[in-house]
Amino acid sequence: MTRPPLPPFDEPLASQKVRLAEDGWNSRNPEKVAAAYTPDCQWRNRAEIFQGRDKIVEFLTRKWARELDYRLIKELWAFHGNRIAVRFAYEYHDDSGTWFRAYGNENWEFAEDGLMQRRIASINEHPITESRRLLRWTFPARPDDHPGLTELNL
Repeated sequence: MTRPPLPPFDEPLASQKVRLAEDGWNSRNPEKVAAAYTPDCQWRNRAEIFQGRDKIVEFLTRKWARELDYRLIKELWAFHGNRIAVRFAYEYHDDSGTWFRAYGNENWEFAEDGLMQRRIASINEHPITESRRLLRWTFPARPDDHPGLTELNL
């Protein structure tokens, strides 16, 4: 099984890979997202370090149980060979109704079959008021005409 686009990446392929990842994460479906990673994928997400699809599903299930109405935008930062760097922002609210915006960077490394074999994420977040939200669209995917990170000055 392959997961196109495949490395080595040029700019159009890297951009396509980033958008596919964004759409997958915006589905909030842990099994769907985990299918884009190798069975032994290595993850670092904030203080959590783990390996494997089962752990990815567990992590994302916990994440989206507490990060409600999650909306994410990813943007290509750099690419070379089988590696892509992205920056991202996402918004969500917790079960008390407090909204948050998170910002970060991810470094991705892909296997020849196009599955991600390593994901390293650095993330910061802060509370925002509902009126300061910028990522507003109907679930699940961001519409093509919705501004990206650069256009939103994020």
